[in-house]
Amino acid sequence: MDNAFKMILDLVGHLTKILVAVIGLGVVAGIVFDTTWFFGGVLEQLLAVVQQLGDAGIVGLLVAAILIGLLK
Repeated sequence: MDNAFKMILDLVGHLTKILVAVIGLGVVAGIVFDTTWFFGGVLEQLLAVVQQLGDAGIVGLLVAAILIGLLK
């Protein structure tokens, strides 16, 4: 049973790393190429999240710290 949980946690961890890398690629592609058919909305969505966290004040700062901690 522990082995199954470890496999699931490893899978989720690897998928998270892949998605974070794709987000980074989307941001760079959005900056370099302005708009692309595959990564077109990544930069806008990321800016929207940052805007929402900024509007939330201290709660947004805490959420940002938690998210950064989860991604490390």
